[in-house]
Amino acid sequence: MKKYEALAEEIEALIASGTLRPGERLPSVRETIASRSVSPSTVFGAYALLEARGRIEARARSGYFVKAPAHQRHEPLLAHPEPNSRPVIVNDLVLEVLGSIREQGIVPLGSAFPNPELFPLERLARETGAGLRELEPEQLLHDLGPGNQELRRQIALRYVSNGVVAGTDEIVVTSGAMEALNLCLQAVTRPGDAVAIESPTFYGCLQALERLQLRAVEVATHPRDGVQLESLENVLQREQVKACWFMPNFQNPLGALMPVERKKQLVQLLTRHEIPLIEDDVYGELYFGVRRALPAKAFDSAGWVMHCSSMSKSLAPGYRLGWTAAGRFARAVERFKLSSTLSVAVPSQLAVLRYLRAGGFDKHLRHLRSLLAMRREEALRCIARHFPSEVRVTQPQGGYFVWVELPAQVDALELHRLALSQSISVAPGPLFSADQRFRHHLRLNYGHPRFEQLEPALKTLGRLVAGLMKRPVMESEGLR
Repeated sequence: MKKYEALAEEIEALIASGTLRPGERLPSVRETIASRSVSPSTVFGAYALLEARGRIEARARSGYFVKAPAHQRHEPLLAHPEPNSRPVIVNDLVLEVLGSIREQGIVPLGSAFPNPELFPLERLARETGAGLRELEPEQLLHDLGPGNQELRRQIALRYVSNGVVAGTDEIVVTSGAMEALNLCLQAVTRPGDAVAIESPTFYGCLQALERLQLRAVEVATHPRDGVQLESLENVLQREQVKACWFMPNFQNPLGALMPVERKKQLVQLLTRHEIPLIEDDVYGELYFGVRRALPAKAFDSAGWVMHCSSMSKSLAPGYRLGWTAAGRFARAVERFKLSSTLSVAVPSQLAVLRYLRAGGFDKHLRHLRSLLAMRREEALRCIARHFPSEVRVTQPQGGYFVWVELPAQVDALELHRLALSQSISVAPGPLFSADQRFRHHLRLNYGHPRFEQLEPALKTLGRLVAGLMKRPVMESEGLR
């Protein structure tokens, strides 16, 4: 990290923690040079970066000040699901809604993926070609099973650099994170078992439970702090839970980030009950703070956490390269992998391996995080400007989703259909619950639309919401 970037992140952390408050003056350039023994270009570079991110503003002849956010809104309310397991039926709805998102000309606020233009695809293509030209025939067999040995070693090294102990032997390379998550689920459950999930949760989790004929039991999940441990303990007392599938870092769809101490308590609780935690951490690299948030895996000393991630959200969408560090269940996951898809495509493994070896991944990530942070600020500003004042929205510290709570009379599925008529997609709330709750909620993706598309689309969406609000509230509607 360059000096000005490091200084900018330190100041941003002080703002995020409340140490530096909106309206307060930052130390002058001269004071910062003297106190930190850095050059003028470092200070000017840091302040310019913070201005671009919308965190500070320059005032003529007065210096730099912490910028008061123009997007202050109440966060969505905490949902209180029933702590009982239920079958999952969501596939048809997911297919119906997501099928429309892929249409040409649609502004993809409902997409689950970032814009591919944000990734070094040309560089990856060159690495793929070079890897195939140098490929030894025997590698085609050696890279079966758990994956390329050197790629798994590189992944293990990144775990170490992030404060997590995960050996090469427990890592299984998979075709994206979804395969990793599904394999982990298969390794620790049988049809009819209960699995604890977040509320709301990622619809891919619901699809996996439905396919494997598992029952879902929803755990209250705070829009800012993630899984509520009191709710989880209540669930564990009432249900014979066989596994938990949680996303502690920048949860989809909420964007919630569990505090470090709660992650530690979560692992301790599940270890005590000997319940596996399937940890979905695909957004962990997309943080906006000073450093990467620790995964729950960092606190696992007994092997009960099955950490899953991928390169799809941070480097190589479409290459379908993911993995799991599955702890004590690694061999079971490897067996399921061999008996299902056998191996990940060798070209994808070689391309990512060569890219990681060559360096530059962290530089790419810093640039990507900076762009996503700016887009988040723009999205929140637009929602504050164009949506009715009753609308609530999350303030995520990473990832690229915001979760929007609409007034109770606004049906998200109807809004979805109206938005499509204006060439805008959204992800309506019923996609994110086993019983299709959250009927007046939306997940919006600020990382996929082109920057110039964002405000016009959100302005149109705000107008549609205002129109639907004119209808009377139905007694059957509400948070549910």
